[in-house]
Amino acid sequence: MNIHEHQAKALLKQFAIPVPEGRVAFSVEEARSAADHLGGPIWVVKAQIHAGGRGKGGGVKLAKTPAEAREHAKKILGMTLVTHQTGPQGKKVKRVLVEQAGRIQRELYLGMVIDRGLSRVVMMASTEGGMEIETVAAKTPGKILKEWVDPAVGLMPFQARKLAFGLGIPAALTGKAVKLMTGLYKAFVATDCSLAEINPLVLTEEGDIVALDAKMNFDGNGLFRHKDIDALRDLDEEDPTETEAARFGLSYISLDGNIGCMVNGAGLAMATMDMIKICGGSPANFLDVGGGATAEAVTNAFRLILSDSKVKAILVNIFGGIMKCDVIAEGVVTAAKTLGLTVPLVVRLEGTNVKRGKEILAASKLNIIPAADMGDAAKKVVLAAAGQAN
Repeated sequence: MNIHEHQAKALLKQFAIPVPEGRVAFSVEEARSAADHLGGPIWVVKAQIHAGGRGKGGGVKLAKTPAEAREHAKKILGMTLVTHQTGPQGKKVKRVLVEQAGRIQRELYLGMVIDRGLSRVVMMASTEGGMEIETVAAKTPGKILKEWVDPAVGLMPFQARKLAFGLGIPAALTGKAVKLMTGLYKAFVATDCSLAEINPLVLTEEGDIVALDAKMNFDGNGLFRHKDIDALRDLDEEDPTETEAARFGLSYISLDGNIGCMVNGAGLAMATMDMIKICGGSPANFLDVGGGATAEAVTNAFRLILSDSKVKAILVNIFGGIMKCDVIAEGVVTAAKTLGLTVPLVVRLEGTNVKRGKEILAASKLNIIPAADMGDAAKKVVLAAAGQAN
């Protein structure tokens, strides 16, 4: 789960991480009032969407008067902001953050993620603040400093000092840097983060270290422990199809291709998408119906897939273990008839009650293309999506 910048800063502030004074505004008058309340002499008005690159897209503006802050908010609120992370469709801005603008001396990068290869949290730092860390990693990987954290002891002070020295932070500010890094680690662990990023982390002319921007993503599996964080969820920023899928207990992620996928099991779903790519196609989604899907769940899964106008063909790839192939076959037939399925449908069944499942599909008289195995299924659905006969 993602949250907005102003929400992330409020969380970080609880862990003694310095952030600029700011207020969120949902209207132009609220933006002006926020500037008046905060005091000047300069303010920054920042669009609040779940994406980076807002400044390049026109979503971050400096204001020298409260009236100017109001005018910037007027232009930003309601705009469709397109950045490299939103895709060409962009995101509509419904709130802005008005903050006091400080005098910046240097911009740095500080972030934390989980290194799944080592099963440890890693803190990353770079002198290339303000840039996307992916760009830095691709062009100048040597400028990314890393410290892996032993979960038994947490982030040690010597590790934080090592990063501070590597960033060239003055000795007089090393103590503040260590305190901030320790706070970020505590926030990461305490809130079940999957990512915590401060970009840029700035050194000010007044001798402070401040989180000028903040991004926090959370492990959805841990949200039951954090009702306060779960309450920060902004459904307007999320894919409505993915939100609907969660309501049905389905794991769904939208992708850019034109082949809808319905599979049971995350591993098999990943392998299915790989096979489609190998055969020259492109999956439109990741959809795991789980190990105990019912006919109703299958119908809901089809409805989600068909809500994507890009879908030109659908591949159902089921390995029946706990889930029985005949139950899935009945669900497929029911869904196809209920929804009036018109796009080509390729079905591969294997496992428990597979013979009965195939009989149900054959007896349905529907235009279902059977597949012998996963490779055969991928080839057939790619051809179907291209409008070629199987």
